[in-house]
Amino acid sequence: MTAIVKKTDTLASSFLEAFYSQKPISSWADLAVKAAEIVQQEGLPAPKNEEYKFTSITKRIESKLKNLSHASPATNLTKDSVAQHLIPGVDCHLLVLNNGFLDRSLSSFTEDGFSVGTFTDGEVPEGLGTIAKAEKDPFAALNQLAFQDGVYIDIPANQVVAKPIFLLQLVSVTESGETVHPRVFIRTGKHTEATFIEQIVPLQDSPFLLNGVCEFSLGNNSHVRYYKLQDEGKEAIEVNNTEANISQDASFTSVVLSLQGQMIRNNLSLNLLDSNTVGNMYGLYLLNGSTHVDNHTNVDHIKPHAESNELYKGILTDKSRGVFNGKIFVRQDAQKTNAFQQNNNILLSEDAVINTKPQLEIWADDVKCSHGCTTGQLDEEALFYLRARGISKEAGKALLLYAFAGEVLDHIHHDDFREYCVNLVQDRLGSNYSS
Repeated sequence: MTAIVKKTDTLASSFLEAFYSQKPISSWADLAVKAAEIVQQEGLPAPKNEEYKFTSITKRIESKLKNLSHASPATNLTKDSVAQHLIPGVDCHLLVLNNGFLDRSLSSFTEDGFSVGTFTDGEVPEGLGTIAKAEKDPFAALNQLAFQDGVYIDIPANQVVAKPIFLLQLVSVTESGETVHPRVFIRTGKHTEATFIEQIVPLQDSPFLLNGVCEFSLGNNSHVRYYKLQDEGKEAIEVNNTEANISQDASFTSVVLSLQGQMIRNNLSLNLLDSNTVGNMYGLYLLNGSTHVDNHTNVDHIKPHAESNELYKGILTDKSRGVFNGKIFVRQDAQKTNAFQQNNNILLSEDAVINTKPQLEIWADDVKCSHGCTTGQLDEEALFYLRARGISKEAGKALLLYAFAGEVLDHIHHDDFREYCVNLVQDRLGSNYSS
């Protein structure tokens, strides 16, 4: 396979040169070639790109990583190295992704009500690349160009998976930094129910780019909960494209908890394809130091009698920066839509910055839609009230901040995982936000 790399940005060129130097696996060659054309034509986001205007992630990658075009292979890990990163008390089906490759020797799951495969096991699952489309986002195209394998989870009709399926993404890179492009495709049949937990854990302090894509295809009356915990090292640069197609009578609930990372961009899109569908999107970001987290969300109401709920909250201190850009589309046929969107932020330092832009685009006339945002500081009157009753300033501040954050955590409907997240948040608020 040969081609001439056009004069595009430096980062895109490096990935294209690596792609053209090796032939992709035949089963997804067409996907890779299509993505290469997009990357070659569009490049990666420049500073003037409207969707990335507050997040100069291309520039950050170029400045922090040396091996831009080198995708990290799976590394030699032991079960002991994995065990220390498991979530205490959470009984789950464990799937370990080793630099994006499913490592069955480190995983621990029984295919009770579901099946797990990789793209190199057989044919690429039908629909791959048709949900999180390469043309929608430059990094989705880059993933489709560069991924070397992927995980396919299939839940047949009429199955309830009792234990959560835990996707543990272990990242091991060299000191000069490398890239990891994990790809996950999840299909749920009619009348199914499942919970997924995903966590990314870097095993070194070296900088790296994790560029992931996760696609969900939900059958009729399928109910999926997806919890993502982002508590990476301070050198992590991360882009996630997560998108779900939601069929009639189905529901999808996402909760994203962002605690640490150098720069994180989360793209989350829900497509409500039919009537009586529900899409829920909740997020909490607790940022300190120079952490930068950008949440871009999209909800597309296509048919009538559907509902979406979105609540993102942020607490920022030091020189951290948050971005929230939420879009709700209500198409002409989507009468009787009920859509709610809210973004609330607390800034605890003069140097912390939040850029927020909730958006509605409504083409139907019989809907109930609302959106808004707030940005402010901690309520001094409430803090004074607590101190007057013998609570210290530090404890009172942590208590008020947790009350603010707890509304998002309440949407985690797995008791043990919610308790783990509550403890993480309380520890973070008590240690980093109380001064």
